[in-house]
Amino acid sequence: MSAVLTDNLPLLAGAPNGIKKLRELILELAVRGKLVPQDPSDEPASELLKRIAEEKARLVAEGKIKKAKATHEELAEVSYEIPSSWAVAALGQVVEIVRGITFPASEKSKEPESGRVACLRTANVQDEIEWDDLLYIRESFVSRNDQYAEPHDIVMSMANSRELVGKVALIGSELKQKTTFGGFLGVLRPVLIEPRFVMALLRTPHARSILIDSASQTTNIANVSLAKLRPLPFAIPPLAEQHRIVAKVDELMAQCDRLEARQADADGAHAQLVKALLGSLTQASDAEDFAQSWQRLFEHFHTLFTTESSIDTLKQTLLQLAVMGKLVAQDPSDEPARELCKRIDIAKQRVLIEAKARKKKELAVDALSVLPYSVPNGWEWKTIDSVLYVTGGVTLGRKLAGRKLLIKPYLRVANVQRGHLVLDQIKEVEIPEDEVEKYLLTNGDLLITEGGDWDKVGRTAIWREEISECLHQNHVFRARAVTTEWEPRWAEIYLNSATAREYFAGSSKQTTNLASINMTQLRACVFPIPPLAEQHRIVAKVDQLMALCDQLKARLNQARQVHEHLAIVLVEQGVA
Repeated sequence: MSAVLTDNLPLLAGAPNGIKKLRELILELAVRGKLVPQDPSDEPASELLKRIAEEKARLVAEGKIKKAKATHEELAEVSYEIPSSWAVAALGQVVEIVRGITFPASEKSKEPESGRVACLRTANVQDEIEWDDLLYIRESFVSRNDQYAEPHDIVMSMANSRELVGKVALIGSELKQKTTFGGFLGVLRPVLIEPRFVMALLRTPHARSILIDSASQTTNIANVSLAKLRPLPFAIPPLAEQHRIVAKVDELMAQCDRLEARQADADGAHAQLVKALLGSLTQASDAEDFAQSWQRLFEHFHTLFTTESSIDTLKQTLLQLAVMGKLVAQDPSDEPARELCKRIDIAKQRVLIEAKARKKKELAVDALSVLPYSVPNGWEWKTIDSVLYVTGGVTLGRKLAGRKLLIKPYLRVANVQRGHLVLDQIKEVEIPEDEVEKYLLTNGDLLITEGGDWDKVGRTAIWREEISECLHQNHVFRARAVTTEWEPRWAEIYLNSATAREYFAGSSKQTTNLASINMTQLRACVFPIPPLAEQHRIVAKVDQLMALCDQLKARLNQARQVHEHLAIVLVEQGVA
């Protein structure tokens, strides 16, 4: 076995997608003669090829298989060195390839009945054949005996997406029922060679890329033809070595399974530890409890935050600490938030009068009767509606005949992410000239998404006038400050925090995969107001800590790239 596997197993397994690449390396070494030593007493593969040719001729003479088109043995070659006892042949020389049956869609049945046989389809071809979801087809559609599956057949997906075409799975040593296979599948039936060795070959990245690149492509489907499959070069070891290789592959794949299970357990335990220690910060009952929790976290910082997901969890916790008033110290000299709220109330009424806004319905419930957590002295709880002016956006697809129209860029849900806007793909809308001002964004506006899939509900970002005269559609709410005494970043931080996300998830309208909030639910969202000076301190601290988290993630990615590069070099050395 190559020393690459034994001497560098931890490095290979620990690289990004390491175990997947390790499995691929095992297969590549297997089919190149580098996984087990050669035995000089083995019968050379050239003699095996002669017997295979004789056996196929006998089967053709007996009418059990069709005579295949001639393959040019002398043209079959591989791009890498192989041991002297090996031989090279085209795949079609050593396996019989049979395409599946065709039948109308109306003939499909999920129930076994008299006169019907089980039928494999592409969905059944996974890492192993999945027998739990079979179709049953009338037996009259099977025109030849070789279109029934046999033990040790290799089933290949001959027509599928580009990523899945050429995927293979092996039928075991017995079949529990009579089974055929559909037209998008083919069966490779090895002649006198070890089926699992053929499987190893077909699952190598090298063979997969050849099959994918040779497939003809339609809009959604790639097809592997027999004409492209039969000439596939195939390096064949002596039969005894095939058995040794397969046994070693099984042994090493089982080791990969154990590594994968241990890695999953370790990753799960790590995630739980990170969650528990970060949770102790947000759940701290007082300053002393918080200080102790922070000390425990600090002592293990470099062992805790070693994955992107753990750093993302840290970021979310920092936001939560910020909105709970635990990230910076309170200053008794700050003007209490209640004074700021009084001025906001006055400003809000003035804005509503000036805008001639239609009077909104009163909120059906007292949103402030149940608060999510206690806030420091000097803070106030309000609703979004009481501190911001919330409006909807322009509705697309309206009938606008007879009105003077302008074309303007607009933001949609996809443009609004948590804490930032994505502006590389901006769409435009026709809008009546007299409506532009109504939906026009101004600097500092908060954009809040109505919904979509679960993560899209309530996503919030700030508009900074990146595009001239930009509007927003009706699935993106606009929340505008009513006074210059306002820190939009504080509102953005809170609306992207775990508390706000919990509120939006709990109050949103839900379907199977989608969720959405309406304007009433957004207006009723409770909102903490610290003193304005403290808001500025919190925002500055959050920005500082988020930058540190980004640096930590960048260093982690650099280390992963170095790790991955080392693993690639070792793999290249192993198969060289």
